[in-house]
Amino acid sequence: MITLTINGRYRELEGPTPLVDFLHSSGVNLKFIAVAHNGEVVDRESFQEIVLDDGDDVEIVRPVGGG
Repeated sequence: MITLTINGRYRELEGPTPLVDFLHSSGVNLKFIAVAHNGEVVDRESFQEIVLDDGDDVEIVRPVGGG
């Protein structure tokens, strides 16, 4: 079991988890988000390379339209 922070909230996962798997299981559309992993913005092409682990801090941002 690992504990990490996602958008300011503590979450527990079974173990180290690929970012892409976490996003898919959360129902997130990868085309419409930005992700920061441990304070660094992740290029969409690099999502496959990130593995979430104990103590990580992740921010997932979705754009909001408006005027």
